[in-house]
Amino acid sequence: MTLPPAAAAGPLRVVVADDQALVRTGFRMILAADGIDVVAEVANGFEAIDAVRRTRPDVVLMDIRMPELDGLEATRRILGTPGAGGATGSGEPGAGPRDGSPRIIILTTFDLDRFVYAALSAGAGGFLLKDVTPEHLVAAVRMVRAGDALLAPAITRRLVARYAHRGAEHAALHRDLAALTPRELEVLRLVAQGLSNAELAAHLHLSAATVKTHVARIFAKLGLRDRVQAVIAAYESGLVNAGGPGPQDPQSPAPI
Repeated sequence: MTLPPAAAAGPLRVVVADDQALVRTGFRMILAADGIDVVAEVANGFEAIDAVRRTRPDVVLMDIRMPELDGLEATRRILGTPGAGGATGSGEPGAGPRDGSPRIIILTTFDLDRFVYAALSAGAGGFLLKDVTPEHLVAAVRMVRAGDALLAPAITRRLVARYAHRGAEHAALHRDLAALTPRELEVLRLVAQGLSNAELAAHLHLSAATVKTHVARIFAKLGLRDRVQAVIAAYESGLVNAGGPGPQDPQSPAPI
């Protein structure tokens, strides 16, 4: 689904999609208390798609398990990534998708959920457990709107270890990394380990501008929407070992 570009300025606009009225009400109250505008509350995927078309939100909080149409298929349709996460990002971290579609945060009760993994492959910007604290919920919405990915490295490794499937038959992201230069492969490997652009610059002794250029080229060459898809591509291609060591893991979702 392609939308006209959203306005760069203005209040942060959110759609909450969850089949539990209590969850929707609670999230709306938390977000409204912090000045975030909840422009629609819906109970299934079809309603979520319609609400996105009508209200053009910045962020959608999307429950995975909903009746009629689940959050996974709704995410695919909203982001225009039927089954394989194929939509192309802007190439510039933080700029959001080219087509003006919203950022999507997946809501789930279980962090090890194959549907969560599939939604991330389809272009979702991260996920939150439904028992998230009010502070983390607000921070997550603002972080994802700014273009950051919302996924702790520890959770990434656990999801990939359980659900990433090697071989041509799997439906999630599968990228040929041969198009990348040795330096781009190194950058992708470090992105998958959770390093931010600033940390990449320090680790590789490069300028911040050079790091942004490398990341943008990786996104463009592999047809990636954001850093979440870059992480998945690195794991599924075998560039990073899901069981291998990584940086110290944060206790809550953080930008990667």
